[in-house]
Amino acid sequence: MIKVNVLTEEKFWSKKIKKKEIFFNQLCKHFPKKFKFINKRVYLTLLLSNNNNIKRLNKKFRNKNKHTDVLSFPSQERLKNFKEVYLGDIIISFDYMNKPKNINNSDFKEKVTKIFIHGFLHLLNFNHIKQKEYQIMFREEQKIFRSVKKILI
Repeated sequence: MIKVNVLTEEKFWSKKIKKKEIFFNQLCKHFPKKFKFINKRVYLTLLLSNNNNIKRLNKKFRNKNKHTDVLSFPSQERLKNFKEVYLGDIIISFDYMNKPKNINNSDFKEKVTKIFIHGFLHLLNFNHIKQKEYQIMFREEQKIFRSVKKILI
């Protein structure tokens, strides 16, 4: 079972997603079986941020002086023999998700869900540096999104 601890440092998130912790934990409950971690307690932290803060983190940890949509920081722990595992941290920028500025709440939630899934897969060491890695990760993103899409309606 996956537990998402949600922190918010950008007030505008609350205007688009009212019960953020419930929303993200519900998404994880609907992940495909291979990503549910049955018989394990799996945790991750999600920081709902903005462009200024994500740019600062991107500079500090990745030496890239620009903002981005999502950052993922996998934990050093491995999943093999642990009953409790901390996967790591995901940070999402509100400014990226809220484009265009007039995006409705439904489209916003769909966009956030897709980027959350992307960040989640990075915590599991999926990557997209090479074309083959990109294709594998993209297929997994689509599978997960199809399984959670029904709760977004």
